[in-house]
Amino acid sequence: MSANGGTKAIVAALLANVGIAVTKFIAFILTGSSSMLAEAIHSVADSGNQGLLLLGGKRAKREATPQHPFGYGRERYIYAFIVSIVLFSLGGLFALYEAYHKWSHKGGITEWQWVPVTVLVAAIIMESFSFRTAIKESNLVRGNQSWVKFIRRAKAPELPVVLLEDFGALVGLVFALFGVGMTLITGNGRWDAAGTAMIGVLLVVIAITLAIETKSLLLGEGAEQHDLAAIEQAITSGPEVERIIHMKTLYLGPEELMVAAKIGVPPCESAEELARGINAVEARIRSAVPIARLIYLEPDIYSAAAERAGTGAAAPTAVPGPEDEPGEVAGQAGG
Repeated sequence: MSANGGTKAIVAALLANVGIAVTKFIAFILTGSSSMLAEAIHSVADSGNQGLLLLGGKRAKREATPQHPFGYGRERYIYAFIVSIVLFSLGGLFALYEAYHKWSHKGGITEWQWVPVTVLVAAIIMESFSFRTAIKESNLVRGNQSWVKFIRRAKAPELPVVLLEDFGALVGLVFALFGVGMTLITGNGRWDAAGTAMIGVLLVVIAITLAIETKSLLLGEGAEQHDLAAIEQAITSGPEVERIIHMKTLYLGPEELMVAAKIGVPPCESAEELARGINAVEARIRSAVPIARLIYLEPDIYSAAAERAGTGAAAPTAVPGPEDEPGEVAGQAGG
């Protein structure tokens, strides 16, 4: 995913949420509506979250150090996970608490009755522009994936986070408008509390979804199937490699993939010839999958007997472990 696209969507959401938060707080002060307070806190949480995403993107660009030799790319995942925690606690749980508190004090909105409806309609319009920007930037990288698959499989967390936040904000505004509208019609403040509770449940669900998806990225995900196929094709498409013995991939960051593979190579006359072959394979991998930045290839001579024994290498070149008996190693080598 383009980092610039993610940053543009984050900035658009941040500007919208700051403006919306101010107007919602003014509406709450004038009317005392719990839905307005819940939505104001929601907007504050979203604004803080977008700030966290921007900070994570900046910190992830730091150069690798001896202590962190693979760089800081995965720091973007950490900040995205923090976003889910903030959304859950400051947004969802606060809204549920406010709904509980309002339910026991069921007074209606008696002053400035036109203010909350006006603010909510204006907020829906502003939030729609932010959501439109997030959709537009996501479509540049989403391809033919469904929206659910895009959110679940995206390796860069910024656009999925902003998409879910903006979607949640729009639905939450509709819930708030429903609660406020019914309160104004009936004079019963429990409708306002019901709208606030709906906002809280919505935010908790979105926060849990974000936490689950971000946790998977933090634990470490491998390359997608189409990238794996392209890497395998790049490795085996030349005469330098007879087969892949085994291979592992890992995302070090949204735009940096590590590839480690043990490859079966034909006998070579010199180390120089072997090195040239490995360099050629690395060049093909980078050409096929440009985000494959770190590539580690271990050459070996493939042996079917060794594969059956579980060593993953040619028996004559395998180093015996301390538990291996000399006779057993010799027997494998003879196979």
